[in-house]
Amino acid sequence: MSFKVALVVDPDRDNVATILRKRVEIGETLVFSVGEKEFQIAVRSDIPYGHKLAISPIKTGEAVIKYGTVIGKATVNIEIGEHVHVHNIDSFRGRGDLVKEKGVVQNGEL
Repeated sequence: MSFKVALVVDPDRDNVATILRKRVEIGETLVFSVGEKEFQIAVRSDIPYGHKLAISPIKTGEAVIKYGTVIGKATVNIEIGEHVHVHNIDSFRGRGDLVKEKGVVQNGEL
């Protein structure tokens, strides 16, 4: 039985995969399939469980797409194999850590 290392829901739209292992480390090569599409990606930074891995290049300002849905935009160019998280994207989803700092409305409240 093989353990799935990463999750891609929409291989035609998604440009990130969600890591399903405790941690992947820089220098590893991840090989996984989604439907007919196979990915072989050299990991460019350590990535913890549940975080995202770029599976295609994402240019500054472009949409970050996870599970077929736009979740944010890139704040810098992101290469295949890089860790994708709050350090290199502006999330379109609620960020509790910014509510008081920047007055971001979350769930209708400040």
